[in-house]
Amino acid sequence: MNFKQELAAILHELLDQEISLTDLELMIEKPKNQELGDLAFPCFTLAKLKRKSPNLIAEELSKKIHSPIFEKVEVVGAYLNLFLNKKMASEKVVNDIIAQKGNYGALTFGNGGAVTIDMSSPNIAKPFSMGHLRSTVIGNSLALIVEKCGYKPIKINHLGDWGTQFGKLITAYQLWGNAEKVKQNPIKELLTLYIKFHEEAETNPSLEDQGRSWFKKLEDGDDQALALWKWFRDESLKEFSRIYQLMNVEFDSYAGEAFYNDKMERVVKLLEEQHLLVESDQAQVVELIEEQLPPCLIKKSDGATLYATRDLAAALYRREEYQFVQSLYVVGHEQSLHFKQLIAVLAKMGYDWSKQMHHIPFGMMLKDGKKMSTRKGKVVLLEEVLNESIAMARHSIEEKNPNLSNKDDVAKQVGVGAVIFHDLKNNRMNDIEFSLEEMLRFEGETGPYVQYTYARACSILRKATGNIELDAITSNNLWEKEWKVTSLLMEFSPAIKRACINFDPSQVAKYIIDLAQAFNKYYAEVKILEDNPEQQARLALVYSVTEVLKEGLRLLGLEAPAEM
Repeated sequence: MNFKQELAAILHELLDQEISLTDLELMIEKPKNQELGDLAFPCFTLAKLKRKSPNLIAEELSKKIHSPIFEKVEVVGAYLNLFLNKKMASEKVVNDIIAQKGNYGALTFGNGGAVTIDMSSPNIAKPFSMGHLRSTVIGNSLALIVEKCGYKPIKINHLGDWGTQFGKLITAYQLWGNAEKVKQNPIKELLTLYIKFHEEAETNPSLEDQGRSWFKKLEDGDDQALALWKWFRDESLKEFSRIYQLMNVEFDSYAGEAFYNDKMERVVKLLEEQHLLVESDQAQVVELIEEQLPPCLIKKSDGATLYATRDLAAALYRREEYQFVQSLYVVGHEQSLHFKQLIAVLAKMGYDWSKQMHHIPFGMMLKDGKKMSTRKGKVVLLEEVLNESIAMARHSIEEKNPNLSNKDDVAKQVGVGAVIFHDLKNNRMNDIEFSLEEMLRFEGETGPYVQYTYARACSILRKATGNIELDAITSNNLWEKEWKVTSLLMEFSPAIKRACINFDPSQVAKYIIDLAQAFNKYYAEVKILEDNPEQQARLALVYSVTEVLKEGLRLLGLEAPAEM
C-alpha cells in the first residue's frame, strides 16, 4: 500500500476531483520531523482555486478526513499534518515484505524500455586506476536501479581503444620498447612508455607530430600499427576482466571507440547532406551558435576523426540497435561541454530522441587533495586498492570472529563492498578523497557498518525458534517502539524512485544507512528474542529489515554476508 496514494485519493474526492490524483500525490510531503506527522499536505495551491485562505482550507479538510489509516489529523497553519495508524501501517508493510521478499520496493514505470548505460570505459594500455572506479560503480548501480524501476539496462563498456594516445604509445614502443618486458608485465611496461613519451615530448615537441602520424597510419589500416594496437588491447582486456570479476561487474557490450571506425563516414555524409558541416581553420565543424556552444569539431585538418565523430556514430548505432528510451553517459564532469555539443548536434540533425540522452557527470577521485593523473604517473591502481581492502577486512574478521567458517569470501564481500559504498554514499557530483581506513570502518556511514547490521539481524533470526508467524501479532501497542523502523521500511520504494529519476545512487546508500541506524537503536532498546506474545511480530520486523538491507546493498553492487 502506498499511503501517499491513499491520501491523494481521499483528497481527490473531498476536492470534487478539481486537481488530478497525480498532482495531489506530488503535493504531499513527508515532514522532516516525525513529531509533525508521517505525511503533510500544504494547502497554498488550493487558495486560488477555492478563493479562501489556505489556513481555512486546511481546517475544513481536517474535519472531513475520516479514514482508519490515519489515527490523527492536525492543522498547523496552512498544513494538514497526518499521523498514520501505526498498527495498520506496520502490519501492512511487514506483510508486504514477507510476501514480496527481494521484489519489495520494485516499480514498473520503466515499462520494459531499454536504457543504454555508457560506463567504466577505461583506456587500453593504461592501468585500471582508482580514477576509473567512479564511472564503473555509479554506472553499475544505476543499471540495477533502473532495472528495479522496470527498465531494461544495457551496460556498455565504451573502451578507450582508439585515438591519438595510441599513436603516442606506438611511437614510444618503437623508440624505447622491449617486447620481452611488455610480454612479462604488459600494463606496467606500457604505462612506463606512455609516461616517458610525455616527459620526452616536453623537450622534444616533434614527438607529438610522430604520435599523430602513427595514429593516422592506424586509422588508415597500416599492418604494423594495427598489430601493435591489437596486442595492447588484448593484454589490457585480460587485466580489466580480472578487476571487473573482483567487483562483480558485467557488461552487455565491449564495443569501444574502434568499433565505430567504419560507422563514422556515414555521420560525416549525413552532416554534409544537411549542410551542417562547415570549414573552420581547415577543419570540419558543426556550428552551434544558437545553442551558445563552441563549434563541434568533426574532422581535423589532416582528416583524422575525433571523439565527437565517434560518439555521434555510437549514438546512432545504439538508437538503431537497442531503440533506447534513455541513453546515459556516466562520464566525469570535465566532459560536460563535449556531451552538450554531442546532444546539440544530434538535435540539429533532427533526431528527437536526442532529448532522451543524458550526461551523468561526477566529481573526481582525489589523492591528498589532488586529481590522480595517469600521464604524470600519479596513479593509485584499483586492483591494488581492492586487494589491500580485502586483506584489511580479513584481518578485522580474524580479530572479531576468528571462528567464522568462510573468512575469505566474507573478506572479499566486505573489502570490495567498502570501496564501492564509500563512493556511492556521496552525491556523485562531489569530489571524493581516497582513504582506505575511512572506507573500512565498522561504525559510521560505511559499507561494513550496513553489512554488519544485516549480519546481526540474520543472527537474531538464526537464534529464534520456530517460523515467523504474522498471525501471532496480538498487541495493539506493539508498533510504538518499532515505528521508526517500520516507517523507514515504507520509504524504500520512494528512495529507489528518487535514485532513478535523479540518476543518484546515494539516495539508496543514505536510505540503507538510516535504516541500519534505526534498527541498531531498536535492537539496543528492545529484547527481541524475549519469549512473549510480541516475539513473533518482532521477528517478522527483523526479517523485513534483512530483506530490505540485502536488496538495498544489491542495488549498490554490494553483497550481504549473513555472518561477519
